[in-house]
Amino acid sequence: MTFPRVSRRTSCSSLLAALALLLGAREGRAEEPVTIDPARLSEIVKTLASDEFAGRAPGGPGEARTVEYLIRQFKEAGLEPAGEKGGWTQKVPLVRFQVQQDATVNLFAGGQGTPLHQGQEVVVNTLRPVSRVKIDKAPLVFVGYGVSAAERGWDDFKGVDLRGKIALFLINDPDFEAREGEPVRGRFGGQAATYYARWTYKYEEAARRGALGALIIHETPGAGYGWSTVQAGHGESYDIVRAQPAREKVLMQGWLHRDTATTLFTRAGLDLEQLKNQARTADFKPIALEGVHLSTDYRVTHTRADSRNVLGRLPGKQRPREAIMYGAHWDAYGIGPADASGDTVRHGAVDDAIGLAGMIEIARAFQREPRPARTLLFAAWTAEERGLLGSEYYAAHPLQSLATLAANLTMDVLQTAGPARDVVLVGHGQNELEDDLARAAAKQGRTITPDAKPERGLFYRADHFSLARRGVPVLLLMGLGGGHDLVEGGREAGDRWVADYTARCYHQPCDAWSANWDLRGAAQDVHLLYELGRELATSNRWPQWKPGSEFKSIRDRSASARK
Repeated sequence: MTFPRVSRRTSCSSLLAALALLLGAREGRAEEPVTIDPARLSEIVKTLASDEFAGRAPGGPGEARTVEYLIRQFKEAGLEPAGEKGGWTQKVPLVRFQVQQDATVNLFAGGQGTPLHQGQEVVVNTLRPVSRVKIDKAPLVFVGYGVSAAERGWDDFKGVDLRGKIALFLINDPDFEAREGEPVRGRFGGQAATYYARWTYKYEEAARRGALGALIIHETPGAGYGWSTVQAGHGESYDIVRAQPAREKVLMQGWLHRDTATTLFTRAGLDLEQLKNQARTADFKPIALEGVHLSTDYRVTHTRADSRNVLGRLPGKQRPREAIMYGAHWDAYGIGPADASGDTVRHGAVDDAIGLAGMIEIARAFQREPRPARTLLFAAWTAEERGLLGSEYYAAHPLQSLATLAANLTMDVLQTAGPARDVVLVGHGQNELEDDLARAAAKQGRTITPDAKPERGLFYRADHFSLARRGVPVLLLMGLGGGHDLVEGGREAGDRWVADYTARCYHQPCDAWSANWDLRGAAQDVHLLYELGRELATSNRWPQWKPGSEFKSIRDRSASARK
């Protein structure tokens, strides 16, 4: 490096300033404060959401192009490969399941059989790689909400033997419909959904307890969506390849329509509403439906469809084993039926090309900074739309220890309607990263607004959750959590953006890039996560789960790895 010539008349302050500038350049420091450019976010989204990426379906015609583009962006941002065998990717082995249309389900009560029509009274499938699901008159056991939560002093199972039986669950958790004065009220966070409210948890719990099958009684308020959403899969489902699927998945899983469940309980001499009241008490015990059995017979095809996560890193300078991870998913829904305009590409611009753009720009921002003490990981996940499968596979097969992962910061849908006075927080009350977010937002002159409809359980429906359930502290920014308080138009305009996007464009061809977007608000949110990551990457702090979180005990078990 060539130093400038300094005359005798050069002041000490000028000399020190020049040296500071040169040393800053040598260290890689930015001369100006880091900013996130909305125009760059727009440029990346425009590319990823273009027709040539074919809707970015895992295993589809757009996957190779998507992966190549992301690797190129990671390289240009100065990252190193963080995938398998020194490469940029991690193979994610997927299985696609398809239940054939001639599925039969029969309910037997009092010796009389009643057919249940697939898609109407019941929806069944399987995530085991079998060619046929044949169950002959299996007994049914009502397990209430099916919650086993030691940290909340709650156990719905009471040691019941579910082997060879169908477990029948209520949707959501015991607190969801609790009335004033009931002891359970507030124990599970009121109407804010916990993990125990999720259908995925209930199927997993049934498998852990050896059940043959599991059916969840569908109710729109508790599920957060109508029966039409349950029907929408048309017998198709996905999973990662599992070493022991017979241990991890029940043979038959599905949903039972509320009206059908009411009839079922009546024929067993029981009242569903009374049982729901009982299930909201800690002394509830599972109830066998005497004289009631279920039979199924349906064929299943299962095909292998491998995909890839894209992974990059900026190694830490002092403590590379410790890491902060940024994440967003690259997949969308590929090619589908034409919309009114004739467009067949489901572009996935807001969901989630904009999250990818934010992650790429965060990586680029760190390129301008001194190398932090801790490693920074950048993960572009596949198959989020198929059930968080790319992130789930990574969490089950991590390429860097999850015990020494200080945080996962995820972007999945950022709003495109301009600057906001607040930040919408999904999953309020879970961990200390929320407090960090509030401090960072205050520096922008913004406040924190909790998720407007926590009963929808958005916290459990994005890729960060795959890490959370292994104990990693996480933070999600998701524009669907409620309308922002926009600088132009306020909360009303923010709510209008959410309503319009979800009604018209969510998972549809309409989710396309637009030159009319105002991405200044998205840039604000991206900058917040940059600031959080930078603070954590340069510190030795380990964010903690808050008391009462269902993930605190999991994290606590790995505490020795962080000493």
